[in-house]
Amino acid sequence: MKEKELQRSRAVLPIGTIMKLTELTARQIRYYEAQSLILPVRSESNRRLYSLNDIDRLLEIKDYLTEGFNMAEIKRVYEKQASRRQQEHRKLTKPVSDADLLDALHNEFLTVGGLKHDGGAFSN
Repeated sequence: MKEKELQRSRAVLPIGTIMKLTELTARQIRYYEAQSLILPVRSESNRRLYSLNDIDRLLEIKDYLTEGFNMAEIKRVYEKQASRRQQEHRKLTKPVSDADLLDALHNEFLTVGGLKHDGGAFSN
């Protein structure tokens, strides 16, 4: 994870600060938490702590509501986004089969040895 994203995901802001930055009430913020749209971290003293990413999410929710979305539609938007991220992650972390590994190793040996196969004839 890049440093910027790491810092943006660090939960350090109390709910009072979030209320000022988003112009939402504590009740609204807790409702979005109850709907699992945001997941604040709890401190040792059980206080909610929010990140910059949480602020972005809350402002997006406000925008969706302004555009006429209801809560179920907003949840679907975020579920689709999460599903896409999971699919992309699976593609990036797709396990390499033994056959794929052998094929890559074989091609590397041919390239390093100057014996790369070009459609029927070997080249030096």
